Formats: sequence, C-alpha cells, structure tokens
Amino acid sequence: MKRSGPLFTLLAGLVLALFMLSVNATSGTGSSSYSDSSSDTSGTAGPSVSPTAGPPSKGPSPSRTAAPTPSSTPAKKPPSDARYTGRTDDDSASIAITLRDGEAVAYFCDGRATESWLKGDVEDDGSMRLTGKNGAKLDGRIVGDKVRGTVEIRERTWAFTAPKTRKPAGVYRATSEVRGERLDGGWVVQADGSQVGILNRDGEPAAAPRLDPDTGAVALADGDRLTARPVVP
Repeated sequence: MKRSGPLFTLLAGLVLALFMLSVNATSGTGSSSYSDSSSDTSGTAGPSVSPTAGPPSKGPSPSRTAAPTPSSTPAKKPPSDARYTGRTDDDSASIAITLRDGEAVAYFCDGRATESWLKGDVEDDGSMRLTGKNGAKLDGRIVGDKVRGTVEIRERTWAFTAPKTRKPAGVYRATSEVRGERLDGGWVVQADGSQVGILNRDGEPAAAPRLDPDTGAVALADGDRLTARPVVP
C-alpha cells in the first residue's frame, strides 16, 4: 500500500494536466472562431454597396445622344432680280430672261423671222412656265446660276441653257412710229457682247440693226433712230 500511493498521486497529476490542456485548447478554438466571424462581417462589403458588384448603369449612350439629328436643307429660293442670257442647244437662236419680284419676262429670237415675247411667274423652287402669243410657251427651271428649259413656238421645240449675267447683257425692246410705219424691235445682248434681234416694220420681221447697250440707241438704215430700253416684268 505504501508503494501504490506515489503511483496514484502521479496518475492523478497526469489526469489533471490532461484536463487543463483540454480546457485551454477548447478556449483557444472558441476565441479564434469569433475573431474570424467578426473579420468576415466587417472586412467583406456586401453586394449592395460594392461599386463593382452593383448593376450596370442604365444611362443613355454618349455616342447616341451626341449624334446630330438629320435635317433637310431648305431649297434655295430663286433671286428676286436677275438676268439670264443664252442660246438654244442647236445654236440656232438666242434667249434672254429677266426676273423681278417673282415674275419673269423672256424673249426668244433667231435673228431672222422667228421670235416670241413670253411672261409668267417664277415658283419658289425656281421653276417657271411662261406663255406668249399664238400658244408659245417656255418651260424652265433655275438650276444653280443658270436656267435650263425648252421653248415651243408653232409646234417646234428648242432646248436652251441661259447662264446668269449682268448689265449690259439682257433683253431690250424699242417701239415707235416712224414715217407712218409701226416699228417694234427686240434684242438679246449676250455676256460676250454679241447680240441678235428682229425689227418688225408694220408686222414684217427682218434682222434688227445693231443696238448700243450703253445708250440704247439704234440707227436705222434710212437715217432715223430708235431708243431701246431694258425689258423687265
């Protein structure tokens, strides 16, 4: 019995030491688990506040809002005052057109026997339909700085081009009574100074004498004189 005492004492001490180690191990594990849980809660941001985890922006695309809205360019209105002179496409006759305040007057002349005075309105799109005696008509349109169109006289049609010009080019007319004759003359003066005209004597057409565009003077073969003036609507 004396020998077993120390042995029991040793075993009791060993059991006590094991128990204390177990308690310490259990306490350390609990402390570490709480610390990890606290770290997860405060250190990891939730989806509702994370700038990268939130839904993408629904705002309008800059490329779409910055694109200009297409708009139709209004058609350019014809000039209120302008002169156009030119020739037919077959180079057989001349034509002059004068515009003023939405109206137009034109003179077609081949310098021999065929002529016509025409007039009418000019539309906002530059188109015009002018009419004259005996069913004569001119259908034209201002395209850029020229008028393109056709003239129809006595069932014959001529296409023409008349570029825009300025004084002294244009259309001139002189009417008078000389020595009992009724005189009526018309002239087309081109931009290069060339001209063509018809002078009617009591209704009989013939090539007109030359006109001085600067003064309007026309010298007749018999020594008489006429004064021609620019024609406007």
